[in-house]
Amino acid sequence: MQALLSVSNKEGIVDFAKTLHSLGYEILSTGGTLKILRANSIPAIDVGSYTQSPELFDGRVKTLHPRIHGGILHRRNNSKDLNDAKIHNIKSIDIVCVNLYPFKATTQKTQNFEEIIENIDIGGPSMIRAGAKNFQDVLVITEPQDYPIIIDKLKNNSNTLEFRREMMIKAFEHTAEYDCFIANYMNRVFHNGMGEKVFISGAKVSQTRYGENPHQKGALYEFEDFYKNTFQTIKGEASFNNFTDMNAAIKIATSFKNSPAVCIVKHGNPCGFAIKENLLDSYKEALKCDPVSAYGGVLAVNGIVDEALAIEINQTFIEVLIAGSLTPDALKIFSNKKRMKIFSSGGIKLDFPRDKIDFKHIEGGFVYQEADFITEEEIKNAKLMSVLKATQSQYNDLHIAYKIAALTKSNCVTYVKDSTLIAIGMGMTSRVDASKAALAKAKDMGLSTQGAVLASEAFFPFKDSIEMAASAGIKAIIQPGGSIRDEEVIQSANKHNIALYFTGTRHFLH
Repeated sequence: MQALLSVSNKEGIVDFAKTLHSLGYEILSTGGTLKILRANSIPAIDVGSYTQSPELFDGRVKTLHPRIHGGILHRRNNSKDLNDAKIHNIKSIDIVCVNLYPFKATTQKTQNFEEIIENIDIGGPSMIRAGAKNFQDVLVITEPQDYPIIIDKLKNNSNTLEFRREMMIKAFEHTAEYDCFIANYMNRVFHNGMGEKVFISGAKVSQTRYGENPHQKGALYEFEDFYKNTFQTIKGEASFNNFTDMNAAIKIATSFKNSPAVCIVKHGNPCGFAIKENLLDSYKEALKCDPVSAYGGVLAVNGIVDEALAIEINQTFIEVLIAGSLTPDALKIFSNKKRMKIFSSGGIKLDFPRDKIDFKHIEGGFVYQEADFITEEEIKNAKLMSVLKATQSQYNDLHIAYKIAALTKSNCVTYVKDSTLIAIGMGMTSRVDASKAALAKAKDMGLSTQGAVLASEAFFPFKDSIEMAASAGIKAIIQPGGSIRDEEVIQSANKHNIALYFTGTRHFLH
């Protein structure tokens, strides 16, 4: 029996090789793997001496040889293959344990293109694919975390066809992900990220109970390793909808640096937001915007939930809580909430990845784009279009209102006063209707918009939105501008003594 070990990731390889040797496997190896095995007194045969063909071109060619690939690929139940193997002195290779040159890690640590090119593995993927193709006879291994189960299977004579089939699937996933990253990287470098082909790959983290509805299957996948290594499930099981709602709440709550921001989301849309002196006050104020919708909603807290905040949250039904972390006393407060789900990002603040790309499924394909970011500069450099200038307090509220509007479904308008969202209209076919819906909700909640500011993620096409804002007591407005009737809008703002700012950047979210 022969096992070929050639790994870039050396984690666990010494113990794995020792066990294989004790089970009677003759070990073939290359390069750094061979060196570490011999340093640990594990008998291993150099692939170069085995093939009688030296490594060439600084290691670019070392395993591309018939004795290697023939040993992997020949069919053990095919008489012609067996005869060919005998004639050419090709011995069976029964285990292929290979993982690949660290191409991705190399791109993250250097811009040296020559070094990056040299970390494109050729022999590794060839051996993995050969082992996977011949899974009926060969066990292929690509992940160090699989070593313990492999050893258990070998020791207990349970290296079954079904098991090798599962390892075959993992092997093809391994090489597919590797090639996807290389292709996407080259397109980022040479085609601004928009190549003729684009590849989206993710590693499965877990099943969700179902998809958006009970008759749909669902699962969570990740691009890197945040959800497996950092994201913490403290209580309950997140559903498909929980993840999408948390994502919406987190993006808003983390858009204000380290501020003690709190965001409440229901069905993907914010129904509460505030930044006060502390998280407890932020939550109390955020809840005032729409406590009816907040019931059963998702709460994102950009910080640590302590006992006092937990007691306040506990007074209503929040289905999902996501925070930087929670104190033990806070967790005790929630212990009897059977339906509540609690998660954390494992730190002082909410700290989640921000992807640079975005895509959306459409029937027959998907549309793909650079992710939208609301920069501090576009707000800081917003152009004053009116005679009246916003006060510093109003300007701070404009900042909050604009970011919330940009991160909420279009058409969207947001009303903010004293760093608190007091009204919001979103997902409407008309910006006027969005304004009407927001003001009606504020009235229902007993909230005054007098002295508030207004933001829109796209331009107001007519002055009617300004007139409505004036009747509601709005004192400052921020929007992208760009309508053919901008001058009418500006004149209306001046007429009603409203400070008006244009950012020049639209933020549709569909």
